[in-house]
Amino acid sequence: MSEKPEILSPLPALTFAEGVRSMMEFASLAFSYPLMAGAPRGDGHPVLVLPGFATNDRMTSVLRAFLTRLGHHVHPWDLGWNLDQHTTGENGEHIAQRIADIRKQTGRKVSLVGWSLGGVIAREAARRDPADVRQVVTLGSPFTGDPGATNLNTLYELLTGNRIADMRKHARYAKGHEVLPVPSSAVYSRTDGITAWQNCISQTDEQTENIEVVSSHFGFIANPAVFYIVADRLSQAEGAWTPFERKGPFAACIR
Repeated sequence: MSEKPEILSPLPALTFAEGVRSMMEFASLAFSYPLMAGAPRGDGHPVLVLPGFATNDRMTSVLRAFLTRLGHHVHPWDLGWNLDQHTTGENGEHIAQRIADIRKQTGRKVSLVGWSLGGVIAREAARRDPADVRQVVTLGSPFTGDPGATNLNTLYELLTGNRIADMRKHARYAKGHEVLPVPSSAVYSRTDGITAWQNCISQTDEQTENIEVVSSHFGFIANPAVFYIVADRLSQAEGAWTPFERKGPFAACIR
């Protein structure tokens, strides 16, 4: 049997360009406002947005405001800085409680939208408590493959206390590529400057998909094409999930 190809961290040039690229994506979002106004609208069901590693709800405020304008009942995660288990609990109990509280408050299943590490946590939560989750959308989230194939290893180890060498054996990555018990969409970019895109894709089935976009890692929370995809995925009626169709005003940025 042939060995699996090695997964490498993004090229340094992509990492160095992250700042400029993300600023350009924020600017393009502002200029795209007339087009974004026509994005698919929601049905008022609850949506929980999870921030990336070492960030908090402020980083997802633009995405949450956009989804709110489209008619979704949007919730911040309200757990402070995302420092993995230090924030979510050693067994994910804090995020599980957050989802359960929203489900109890609204009486409806919760859709989870997670950026980067937030998406990894969202998938774990959906696998643990699928009865409370309507669907999962991840944005540049390295939920499988080699956890060392990122350019934030040192910072991650420093802030979480986790060792990358140990995480390679963690069930999060060993089973992360397996399909979830709920519909899921993994949005990824081959030009991600922080994490290897191969870590951000899932096995697929009739309710699981991978969608490639042209985006920087930090641009996932500002990219008009990504926003359109998220709006489209969340607009689907519960129990009527269908795969994403490459369409709309940003189709050229979606592969």
